Amino acid sequence: MLEKIIDWSMHNKFMVILATVFLIVFGLYSLKNIPIDAIPDLSDVQVIVFTEYPGQAPQVVEDQVTYPLTTQMLAVPGAKVVRGYSFFGYSFVYIIFEDGTDIYWARSRVLEYLNYVSGRLPQGVTPTLGPDATGVGWVFEYALVSDRHNLQELRAIQDWFLRYELTSVEGVAEVASLGGFVKQYQVAVDPNRLLAYGMSLPMVEMAIKNSNLDVGGGAIEMAETEFVVRSRGYIQSLDDLKQVVVGTNQRGTPVLLRDIADVRLGPEMRRGIAELNGEGETVGGIIVMRFGENALKTIDNVKRKLQELKAGLPEGVEIVPVYDRSGLILRATSNLQEKLLEESIVVALVIILFLFHLPSAAVVVLALPVAILMSFIIMYAQGINVNIMSLGGIAIAIGTMVDSAIIMVENAHKHLENYRGKRPRSEIIAQAAKEVGPTIFFALLVITVSFAPVFTLQEQAGRMFKPLAFTKTYAMAAAAILSITLVPVLMAWFIRGKIHSEERNPINRLLIRLYHPLVDGVLRWRKTTLLVAVLLVLSIAYPLSKMGTEFMPPLYEGDLLYMPTTLPGLSVTKAKEVLQQTDRIIRQFPEVHHVFGKIGRAETATDPAPMMMIETTIMLKPEEEWRQVPTHRFYSGWPEWSEFLKVPLRWAWPEMARISPEQLIDELNAAIQFPGLTNAWTMPIKTRIDMLSTGIKTPVGIKVMGPDLEVLGRLGEEIEALVRPLPGTLSAIAERSVGGSYLDLEIDRLAAARYGIQVGDIQSVIQAALGGMTVTETVEGLERYPVSLRYDRDFRSDLPALKRVLVAAPNGAQIPLEQLVTFSICNDSDSIKSENARRTAWVYVDIKGIDVGTYVKTAQKTVAEHIKLPSGYNIVWSGQYEYIESTRARLLLIVPLTLVIIFVIIYLSTRSAVKTAIVFLAVPFSLVGAFWLLYLLDYNMSIGVWVGLIALAGLDAETGVVMLLYLDLAHKRRTEEGRMLTRGDLVQAVHQGAVKRIRPKVMTVVTIIVGLFPIMWSTGAGADVMKRIAAPMVGGSITSLALELLVYPVIFYIWKGRQLDPSMLPSGEVPLQEH
Repeated sequence: MLEKIIDWSMHNKFMVILATVFLIVFGLYSLKNIPIDAIPDLSDVQVIVFTEYPGQAPQVVEDQVTYPLTTQMLAVPGAKVVRGYSFFGYSFVYIIFEDGTDIYWARSRVLEYLNYVSGRLPQGVTPTLGPDATGVGWVFEYALVSDRHNLQELRAIQDWFLRYELTSVEGVAEVASLGGFVKQYQVAVDPNRLLAYGMSLPMVEMAIKNSNLDVGGGAIEMAETEFVVRSRGYIQSLDDLKQVVVGTNQRGTPVLLRDIADVRLGPEMRRGIAELNGEGETVGGIIVMRFGENALKTIDNVKRKLQELKAGLPEGVEIVPVYDRSGLILRATSNLQEKLLEESIVVALVIILFLFHLPSAAVVVLALPVAILMSFIIMYAQGINVNIMSLGGIAIAIGTMVDSAIIMVENAHKHLENYRGKRPRSEIIAQAAKEVGPTIFFALLVITVSFAPVFTLQEQAGRMFKPLAFTKTYAMAAAAILSITLVPVLMAWFIRGKIHSEERNPINRLLIRLYHPLVDGVLRWRKTTLLVAVLLVLSIAYPLSKMGTEFMPPLYEGDLLYMPTTLPGLSVTKAKEVLQQTDRIIRQFPEVHHVFGKIGRAETATDPAPMMMIETTIMLKPEEEWRQVPTHRFYSGWPEWSEFLKVPLRWAWPEMARISPEQLIDELNAAIQFPGLTNAWTMPIKTRIDMLSTGIKTPVGIKVMGPDLEVLGRLGEEIEALVRPLPGTLSAIAERSVGGSYLDLEIDRLAAARYGIQVGDIQSVIQAALGGMTVTETVEGLERYPVSLRYDRDFRSDLPALKRVLVAAPNGAQIPLEQLVTFSICNDSDSIKSENARRTAWVYVDIKGIDVGTYVKTAQKTVAEHIKLPSGYNIVWSGQYEYIESTRARLLLIVPLTLVIIFVIIYLSTRSAVKTAIVFLAVPFSLVGAFWLLYLLDYNMSIGVWVGLIALAGLDAETGVVMLLYLDLAHKRRTEEGRMLTRGDLVQAVHQGAVKRIRPKVMTVVTIIVGLFPIMWSTGAGADVMKRIAAPMVGGSITSLALELLVYPVIFYIWKGRQLDPSMLPSGEVPLQEH
């Protein structure tokens, strides 16, 4: 059938070219409109339920809000993990769904189950869904700075001017405000005056509510005109609030709010602070992108909108971008686009060198971009973003994509050499294409199928590498299709003129001259050759024993995130001081452009950060502007008399080199050493993904699960003490589950009963008088501000004052609080975490100089030996290790199954189990170079390496098929000619199929290797991941080619020579000597 397709293409050239033009146009359209991002969205499908419970302690929030929500959400279809966080005044519940779940279906199901739990929540508490965004949704951040406006005024500009305008931008799910002060009308009641007038807090609350209302009175008609009646009663100023009538005294004189309370403006209690460059507090905004949107387009739209809004800002207010992901996106994609161009140029040069015929190289060069554009068409239709992984799939495939065209063009050259003048040129080219086309098509099909294991990866690994697998598969499929349609047509047009024979090319002559004696040698020393090959394969054991394991190398983003952990109980004032000091130190480094610090949470459900969590985003300058630092080289310690030798070496390996990100982090870490701060250095996108998927912000996390917070805290501290001294530990800190300080008021029920006071009455006084409550909110144009009611500070600032707080009895008596409750000071949790409704305590471990797999094995052994868990408690190892284990288990199942499928495909092509087995020998041959190169480069086994090995398996099948193809063709030709009678005939056939056809074999492998070189020497965003994919492909291709060239002839000779006459005398020719 494939031969018929080639024939049809050769006879319908116009239709083939017309279809190609259509594909090019549609491909260019797809390329222009396809979404662009830096990396694939690695976050889970998640729905966030956010609930405010103002003034309530974490334990109260956990018992009354978070626990009822988490237990109900466990029943949501498709939910695999339900994670709960209870903080002071807030509850977050994260429902993580199975991969592939539609986010809007998930949100609708969560809403459905919220209806079931609403009756179990406290009155007035309403859970809300977070934005339809993902963990990588924070694409742009900005700060408002001004030397003429205070923080409250800047926050008002952000909340009531910028926020809603930016929310309307296409692609934006939410604009979160951070820092500054929210204006609040504060009614600070004097309980003594309240008692003197015989009034209570509920009376004050009701009076304020009733005095802040606009109503309509229908419409009336006057002078033939309709007038709509409205009564204006909104509180619009402090004077309006002060004049609120609370009641009357015994003489009927009105008692105004100002008579019993101090009415003033002040800041609302805040749980988040923003800071810029260590210069002081500021106000910030965070753009949260909607799920599935185009990140680059969204950021550009936001910037355009901000430019428009600048005209409406008050004089002196400036918007300063503090985080902009578009820089990373453009750096990452342009980096790989450059590599794609470099690869294409290098591949074209290789073809020209080997063929010595420029028009023939044009066949390959023209077919390559068409295949790439075809893959972009499918990407656009499928909704796959252009990012470093999807472009990487094309980058690692380029060398292989051109193999089919190379082999067909080279075969056409060989046929033209042999048959020119004997048959029409078009017939010769068609015959050459049909001779190798079907085999190459099956080889490319094998490469395509070999990537099946990557499609089975789940969670982060799947989300990272599936775009690469898709694009590589599409590119290879496109190359396979073009190899039997467009390539034969281009060959007919371009392969004309003078075709130089293979012997005229000096490169080919050199290859034949070198390879000929090697083939003679291995055929003479067959057993020794096979023994050496086996020993080389067995040598893989050494590098494997020395390599560690990791999930995936860190994806360098070009920016850093400083994220230390502090001990619980940190006050807002001290937090602000620490944040400003650390920011100022970081900003002093010459590589730092600016720093934007955050402590606590922004006003978004996507930020479950407690007040003890510091996050400083460090935007770095371009690497070209970084310092040069001394770098130790192998010759640095040579004596002074050898200076003349060092001079030329410095050109290749200079002793002054640009500071690396790792060195910069080391210097930053050494500069910031504060008591109580445990440093952690990471990157913005990576951290947000990790925290929202596993909850752990460090490479290794240990989750201790059980019912009692005190026991969890103790176990966490014991584990911290055990892992801290382990080799490779950079820092280790356990969350203090009972680290918060509390003033507990224990109600004496008998004492309350003596006065006829109910528990709820006492709780209402504590909640309203001490904690404060938002009574209503003012309406000032488009702005809304809360009105808060609570006792004045003097009556709640210390323990004696609290004891004097009065509680009204039913008979009108006012009873001091100390007669109704017992006061005590204790430590308890300042935040409570749970996973699947079980409480957890986390230990964060940052590591350096060691791989994750090795470290976790050592730590697990140490913890198992020294920690005895009580009944009902267990330990879960999380972070990167959690992904390593799940991915390894899946690959151990899928990889063998894929090898079986490849075996079947090759068998269908060759119709011979022996040939298929010979082809499969390329796999162990290639592993020799793959693992030794990984070892020499000091790479750990990671998902990226596994992806490279999987890709290598497909390449092995292709190179094995090509090698065997030419041996088989030479054997078949001599058999048909009746010249395959003795082993001497077989040796000549092997020489014909191996030595005389070395050019296409070397060309295919060299184009693969050379095509990957630009990736191997690349730097910048995404380079570390791509290098680990390319390294095993480069190393494996080298040893695979070498061993195939030397071992395949031996195996082919042994296989085919069994039934031949053992004579080494060729039929009718001079005898060959057997050694």
